[in-house]
Amino acid sequence: MQECANTMAERRWWPRLGLTLVLAAATGCSSGGSGPESETPTMEAPSDEEDGDVGDVGNNGDERDEPPAPPPSDGAELADVTAVSATGEAGSYTFAVTIRSPDTGCSQYADWWEVVSLDGRLIARRPLAHSHVDEQPFTRSAGSIDLAPEDLVIVRAHMSPGGYGGAALRGSVAAGFEAAEVAADFAVELADAEPQPPECAF
Repeated sequence: MQECANTMAERRWWPRLGLTLVLAAATGCSSGGSGPESETPTMEAPSDEEDGDVGDVGNNGDERDEPPAPPPSDGAELADVTAVSATGEAGSYTFAVTIRSPDTGCSQYADWWEVVSLDGRLIARRPLAHSHVDEQPFTRSAGSIDLAPEDLVIVRAHMSPGGYGGAALRGSVAAGFEAAEVAADFAVELADAEPQPPECAF
């Protein structure tokens, strides 16, 4: 009976969502020692490890102050651009582009990102020499991008062999970049333009 009392005392009662209903009978304890077991339910919450609801926090415990990434593309074989940052000066910017892609090796990987004008002209392309199976999402940079601060452009990625069609960002250096709806057939002819990526290394 003392062991039973200790068991009940050790229970944690957390007033939060996702509480699990557990019958006291499951503890093997009875209310009177020799009478029928109690039917009174008790509530016990799963641990954070079990329910996974601990939020997105940094190393210091503070919530990360990052803009939400665009939703993933509908096709699992497509590459999504999730973030773009620009440094430098007008006429010679460096873009750092973050990509999320379902790489499996050279048979399926994101093979470049590019900057395209709203009328479909290729402004810059950053070929990728290998897959990034164990590095997702990943960020790669390219410099000497000839743009004015206010020039509106689309930044998108290309998947081998899936092609274009993943999530893209639209914006300018001056105003920043945000998720954009880009038609699946927008400037698809650019897939044949130079520069092309080298042979996939791994």
